[in-house]
Amino acid sequence: MAKSFDEQKNLFEQSVEKTISRFPERTKEFLTGSDKKVKRIYTEEDTHDINYEEYLGFPDVYPYTRGVQPTMYRGRLWTMRQYAGFGNAQESNARYKFLLQKGQTGLSIAFDLPTQMGYDSDHVMSEGEVGKVGVAIDSLADMEVLFDGIPLDKVSTSMTINAPASVLLAMYIVVAEKQGVAADKLRGTIQNDILKEYIARGTYIFPPKESMRLITDIFEYCSKNVPNWNTISISGYHIREAGSTAAQEVAFTLADGFAYVKAAIESGLDVDEFAPRLSFFFNAHNDLFEEVAKFRAARFIWAKLMKEKFGAANPKSLKLRFHTQTAGCTLTAQQPDNNIVRVAIQTLAAVLGGTQSLHTNSRDEALALPTEDSVQIALRTQQIVAHESGVTNTIDPMAGSYYVESLTKDMIDKAQEIIEKIEKMGGMVNAIEKGYAQQQIQNSAFDYQRSIETKDRIVVGVNEFKAEEKVKPELLKVDPIIGENQKGKLKELKDFRSNKTVTEKLEAIRQAAKGTDNLMPLIVEAVKEYATLGEICGVLREEFGEYQENVIL
Repeated sequence: MAKSFDEQKNLFEQSVEKTISRFPERTKEFLTGSDKKVKRIYTEEDTHDINYEEYLGFPDVYPYTRGVQPTMYRGRLWTMRQYAGFGNAQESNARYKFLLQKGQTGLSIAFDLPTQMGYDSDHVMSEGEVGKVGVAIDSLADMEVLFDGIPLDKVSTSMTINAPASVLLAMYIVVAEKQGVAADKLRGTIQNDILKEYIARGTYIFPPKESMRLITDIFEYCSKNVPNWNTISISGYHIREAGSTAAQEVAFTLADGFAYVKAAIESGLDVDEFAPRLSFFFNAHNDLFEEVAKFRAARFIWAKLMKEKFGAANPKSLKLRFHTQTAGCTLTAQQPDNNIVRVAIQTLAAVLGGTQSLHTNSRDEALALPTEDSVQIALRTQQIVAHESGVTNTIDPMAGSYYVESLTKDMIDKAQEIIEKIEKMGGMVNAIEKGYAQQQIQNSAFDYQRSIETKDRIVVGVNEFKAEEKVKPELLKVDPIIGENQKGKLKELKDFRSNKTVTEKLEAIRQAAKGTDNLMPLIVEAVKEYATLGEICGVLREEFGEYQENVIL
């Protein structure tokens, strides 16, 4: 006769006591990556308060905890992207063609810092940074080269651009038009998430109010003209890279999302008109089970609050769709080949968590831009998980795990607690202005770093298991001549185009910026005439002003 639960539990505890007396456990306290205490074993006692219908349900059924598609990866795998871009448009174009030839199914564009900050390559602030951390894009002419020979009706393109997102999107639309591809056939995403820039990353230009106007202008324009485009990728990735915990990543990211929804509604848009094209961007860290729980919790919270707070009725408005990138901040300069293993674990977390799109970092991430060999290994990691691991054969395979369900419920509770605190402050914009989010992230980052220095947290090759490294890895280097060449191209462009027409288009943007008209159509028209990124952003800088960060200590 089988023993009762309590009898089995008693026997187990007796066995544990005997074993520990001979072989003590490795540490007194086991913690997740976010410092949540991990019990020795999880049982039905840890999930007794989880109502299946309320918290879990089925894939493609509210609250979407288990996934946003009815067959998930049994039908179609996630979009495999590699974030890429460096030097000039020609070099980056060659890299994109290499990746597509190797089996990548979508493009992910990295822009250099001047482009991200709305400066042309010949601006004094661009000196020494042109083409360094991404591709330099000054005008439509660069964008034409960037996508030369790449049919934009056949690929999905993600662009990591925020403050000048409207300008880069306009360039993409015009390039497609020149290829003969209508705007309503374009698929892809612009990051366009300025709130996280104020919190964690710093590539902002304009103050929050004016930035939110640009974002809602994009929402409105795309809902009418580029209906298959994801108008924003609300990003927790950079929040996590800055040092947040998993729960903070979920809470701050979703709070940013709710701020955009509120702003769009206040501008006169119907929630179900724009919400179906909102997407998210999350980090995949090393703690496999906590990360899976994080993704599941994020889907639940988004669906619940969009329905209950904002009255969304369209199921597509309730479904949290997200791109994932493996965690750059976990990768080490020491023993860089170890990073291949870290990325494999993080890839597994993203897939088990139900991502719609994935970028895998390269082993040399901590040292430089990735070489072609490193990029191929990173892409092959996704392909092996997809086709050899078996984890894609059933939906949400971690469901029902006492540990994962307990972690998911705990993640929901912690994230909702933070979101409620932000709402009491008046929303995320107010929380940012008060420094709340920044302070919380700084505290978590400090605690994480201290745990490494005290060896409470082991990082292989860094604070334990060190090894003398005799062979230096091959690194990709960007030729400094790129900056000078870009300056030369800009001079040629300005000699070639109709400067009178450009001036007129820029003046139209200026006048619209003073009022309330949607800026996107005017930016598109200026881009067509080869107005540069710096010129368009310069006009908006003059009218909107520039954001000055409050120092948070």
